[in-house]
Amino acid sequence: MGKKNVISPQRKIGSMIGLFGGLALIILALIMDFQKSSSTIRGPLLIIGAVALLCGVYFFPTLKHHRAVVYIIFLFPLLFAFAVTVVIPLVLGIGYSFTDWNGIRLTKNVGFDNYISMFKQPQFMWSILLTFLFVVLNMVLVNLVSFLLALLCTSKLKGESFFRAAYFLPNLIGGIVLGYIWQFIFSQVLTKLTTALFDNHYSILSDTKTAFMGIIVVYIWQYAGYIMLIYITGLNTIPGDVIEASAIDGAKPFQQLMQVKIPMLAPTITICTFLTLTNAFKMFDVNLALTNGTGSVANFMGSYLTKGTQMIALNIYDTAVINNNYAVGEAKAVFFFIILAIVSIIQVRVSNKKEVEL
Repeated sequence: MGKKNVISPQRKIGSMIGLFGGLALIILALIMDFQKSSSTIRGPLLIIGAVALLCGVYFFPTLKHHRAVVYIIFLFPLLFAFAVTVVIPLVLGIGYSFTDWNGIRLTKNVGFDNYISMFKQPQFMWSILLTFLFVVLNMVLVNLVSFLLALLCTSKLKGESFFRAAYFLPNLIGGIVLGYIWQFIFSQVLTKLTTALFDNHYSILSDTKTAFMGIIVVYIWQYAGYIMLIYITGLNTIPGDVIEASAIDGAKPFQQLMQVKIPMLAPTITICTFLTLTNAFKMFDVNLALTNGTGSVANFMGSYLTKGTQMIALNIYDTAVINNNYAVGEAKAVFFFIILAIVSIIQVRVSNKKEVEL
């Protein structure tokens, strides 16, 4: 018979001390924080308590589920960070959207008044339409440009590594910095060029339609290199035997592309489409730095709009932070989350269906 694993009394005692002692220290630190104590030991108490609690869980007197306990301990920091930064703010935001919250305190529930109010705002409705147009154009153009760049970077040309790095470099530049760089190019460099060639000092940022196209150009320039790398990975995973067999059968390069490579890239296309769709919806920094949403729209829902290039994310920011209307901003953010979730689910299901067909 095998030797039974015996849990020592010392381990049990140590585990209990860690569990209850760590929990007591955490509670004490939280009480001191709620009482706004000026003591400097709150932080150390909280850290020591958390470490003691995890040690108590680790040495908990059970051998059967010890491995599962270890997994939970290692996953706890990630799960805790996800809960604090995503789950809890989402739940609180949904709750605040039904109140008159001003960013500090709330006095009453207002029901769906915030949601009704936001749908009566012409500027918000315009932002929704503009965002959907932006998403559709970028989802097509970014994937097309990225795929063409990936084909170029896998065609065994000289300097292939240099081109990959050069195309990916814009993605490393922050959106705010990128927006100001392109604002300088559009407003200073290109205007001098048009003045010298056509004697016309014209900036594309001065008109709503051309400014919107400028945002699209900047977004493609920034994001195409990142999506290109994913397509390059997908192209490199296509078995060479399949390409050789199609060449032996007489398939031309274009036929190989359309009938062999693209069908085998279906999972990669799904990933890239999903990434471009979600990131285009959430685009904020370039919109803020490049135009700050400015641009005139003569007549929309009977109103004259002065934020003709403002998209949803920037509209939410302006509502909450600039106009200090946090409750309506939360309502818009919740509505934005619902839109993003629905569109993402539909896109993934349609793409997966296409994968099966291909």
